[in-house]
Amino acid sequence: MTTGLAIEDLGSRVATVWSELRPATRGFVERALQAGSGNPQPTRNFHYDARADLELSRFLTALDDRIAEKNEDVDLANTVKVKTVAEACAAVLQEKTESAEVFSQLVRRADSQRDYKRIDALADALNSRFPPSELCELARSQDAIVRELANEALARCPISILATLLSDPVDSETARAALRRQIVEYGSEEARQIVNVLDQSDEL
Repeated sequence: MTTGLAIEDLGSRVATVWSELRPATRGFVERALQAGSGNPQPTRNFHYDARADLELSRFLTALDDRIAEKNEDVDLANTVKVKTVAEACAAVLQEKTESAEVFSQLVRRADSQRDYKRIDALADALNSRFPPSELCELARSQDAIVRELANEALARCPISILATLLSDPVDSETARAALRRQIVEYGSEEARQIVNVLDQSDEL
């Protein structure tokens, strides 16, 4: 690992998960660490994919679990190192992920740290990066904060996109709730007409 950090200093489980990462996935974390140190590496065209998402999510979990350990053998210097790597990993996921599961992980993490600026940044990424089906999945989350962020994002979706979800047996109720929210919060007449038609159809 770069920036003078030895992976062995971060704990055996962290080292094991790190060893299982593909070189390209490690590269994302290493570049984030270099950027944080003010000495960025030359840009390399690593392809970010769903596997990298999963690998980094597992790595972040291992790092956060290490931080949470109450172990007398973990000295302050190593704890700072673990936190530095964890923040770099979280920053990569925040910038890259399109996974509802990973998004939820990041929101829960930011909430536990009371990092409301990061929660706002994650919320801003929802409409620009996540497809409607993923937003609907997030809107059904067991986590209240994740659910509310997703519902707010759906309420900002174009009505044409929400309309395409109305025929989906899984997402239709979530899309209808978003249309109702557009009526209440934005006074959308188009949303009102669609919901009226749906309600009339339900009565038949």
